[in-house]
Amino acid sequence: MVVLLPLHIPAAPGRPRTSDRVREQDAGLRGRRLTGAALEVELQVDEQDMETRIRRGRHMSPVSLLLLCVCPLCVRGSWMWLGVASAGGPETLSCSGLPLSRQQRELCRKKPFLLPSVQDGARLAIDECQSQFRHERWNCSVNQRPPVFEHELTSGTKETAFIYAVMAAGLVHAVTRSCSQGNMTECGCDARLQGGGTGPEGWHWGGCSDHIQYGTWFSRRFIGAAAKNMSTSSGGYTPGTMNQHNTEAGRQAIDRTMLTDCRCHGVSGSCAVKTCWKTMAAFGRVGVYLKEQYEHSVQVSDRSKRKTRRKDQRLLPVDKHQLIFINKSPNYCLEDRRRGIAGTRGRRCSRTSAGPDGCNLLCCGRGYNTHVVRHVQRCECKFVWCCYVRCRRCESMNDMHTCK
Repeated sequence: MVVLLPLHIPAAPGRPRTSDRVREQDAGLRGRRLTGAALEVELQVDEQDMETRIRRGRHMSPVSLLLLCVCPLCVRGSWMWLGVASAGGPETLSCSGLPLSRQQRELCRKKPFLLPSVQDGARLAIDECQSQFRHERWNCSVNQRPPVFEHELTSGTKETAFIYAVMAAGLVHAVTRSCSQGNMTECGCDARLQGGGTGPEGWHWGGCSDHIQYGTWFSRRFIGAAAKNMSTSSGGYTPGTMNQHNTEAGRQAIDRTMLTDCRCHGVSGSCAVKTCWKTMAAFGRVGVYLKEQYEHSVQVSDRSKRKTRRKDQRLLPVDKHQLIFINKSPNYCLEDRRRGIAGTRGRRCSRTSAGPDGCNLLCCGRGYNTHVVRHVQRCECKFVWCCYVRCRRCESMNDMHTCK
């Protein structure tokens, strides 16, 4: 009978055994909490860049790393997820755990007091986007995880242009409003106009004008400023420069919709003297303005496809306030999960409307179903002494139409 004993070979002094090194590497990877896709990318980089990548990976959330692997262009737009995330104050929001790019995370660490305004701006923009397109085939539907707009962030269509514009405008609006309300020490009212005005006309600048310059500055730092000399004379646009142009157009929308409010002073309200100040319009007005720009958006040439452009096709200059797009939009009629298109099946439509919410247009010619819906509500309420309210229960039958 032969007994096989394990052979133990001592490790060289000062050098850990292979099994120890494997355990240390496994422990390090578990500590970094990388996802599978992100880990594969980390292991494929060369040795020279390994140390830099690992250092950056320690400061990125797993969601951000996964986005960087699957959709690099979506990383800058992943902050939009804050608009659908649950509300939270400064004590519940953390820069390190949010799907932000490296530049955004660094800015967030330097100015953490602005993070609630970033979340308010994202939520304001998404709500306005859904309000403006609630009757259209594309109704600005969002995901509950980043990227919230899925394929629309990279499709290069008119819808992409509107998303980037309204998100930038929402960020400027929320940060500026927080400044005017005195919630931050870095900014306040815009005092540049105070003391000016026209004496003969009986009014002067005063009050608290909204400081949109600070909101615009922060938006450019957080999202990214438009590239200089970004015109069609350079041979067209790339998806990145297109998004930068539309982002800047969204910031300019806040400035172009500014209002002048005045307050009268005088004996018995005679308005002998008026004090005026600049204020931002309600964001609903900004949304209407951007929807108009969406309707009149301009298609520009794709720099990557400029070889297919006809030689006699001229490149016209584009105004900085216009929205631009590269690719034509799909019809959004049928569901396409690969492209993140929900389709219009089951959407509620109006049988009598000739607009985009009409059943003929919204249902794309597929027809519609009619349902009878019973509504029950309280009515004819009266106060009875003392002390309760007595109401009747009223029922009504209404027709509801949904797309096939």
